[in-house]
Amino acid sequence: MHKPHKIFEALNRASSYLLDNGREEAAAGILLQHTLGLSRAGLLASLRDEMDDDSFVKFWDLIEQHANGTPVQHLTGYEMFYGRKFLVNSDVLIPRPETEELVEEALELIQKHIPKPTPTIADIGTGSGIIAITMKQEMPSSKVTATDISQKALDTAQKNAVELDADIEFKLGDLLAPLAGRKWDVILSNPPYIAYSEAEGMSDSVKDFEPHSALFAEQEGLALYQHMMEDLPERLNKPGIIGLEIGHLQGEAVENMLKKAFPQAKIYCKKDINKNDRMVFCINT
Repeated sequence: MHKPHKIFEALNRASSYLLDNGREEAAAGILLQHTLGLSRAGLLASLRDEMDDDSFVKFWDLIEQHANGTPVQHLTGYEMFYGRKFLVNSDVLIPRPETEELVEEALELIQKHIPKPTPTIADIGTGSGIIAITMKQEMPSSKVTATDISQKALDTAQKNAVELDADIEFKLGDLLAPLAGRKWDVILSNPPYIAYSEAEGMSDSVKDFEPHSALFAEQEGLALYQHMMEDLPERLNKPGIIGLEIGHLQGEAVENMLKKAFPQAKIYCKKDINKNDRMVFCINT
């Protein structure tokens, strides 16, 4: 292959190649920044600079891996969430921007409904730790515990907590089981909620590279919410807040589960920025 002389030539060629292979063109810029160790501004300022052969070979290897389905985040090793860089790998779900909206709403509800100076927060199924760590960073006085059934996921979350200087208590176990015997002011979760029947229509970069245990659930994606309802009334303080991320067709079902578990509470579904049902909240006062 003829190697481009200029950085902008390499970027243009990679963008076209990804587009031809059904991938997002924007990934080319991210992978080029990663290869050259440049910020976005730095890359823009360097577009007419020469690109050495070694850098181009490394860059094109990443482009081909992404064209074949490997997520950009697995190639760079990180994803941004709430303005912070989180390590990601094949053991954890790649953070999605919709989950930032769950965190944002939870922070607002805590300010309104939890008068304690040191609220206790539990993150169920923490994965890479994005919810737990972000809540701790945004509310430094809070006491945060995070659970996951996967030790490999917890290892990744612990690395992120160290990198981001967040004091989190991590516990291995299924859903709320590790929290037995204690109560919490706030319980948040982004559990696996995709129905197995939806797998066929998913991108190969998701279903072939991200852990299925973090994506799929039985009962058309509702199984883990149902399991949590068995323990939530015993684990939540009063006043207390529950925030659950959901699939876009699951709002009514999850609302009804929470209404049955907390008959007196205020329960509502909130849409994400794309106008899809994405979060259900319970305010138990």
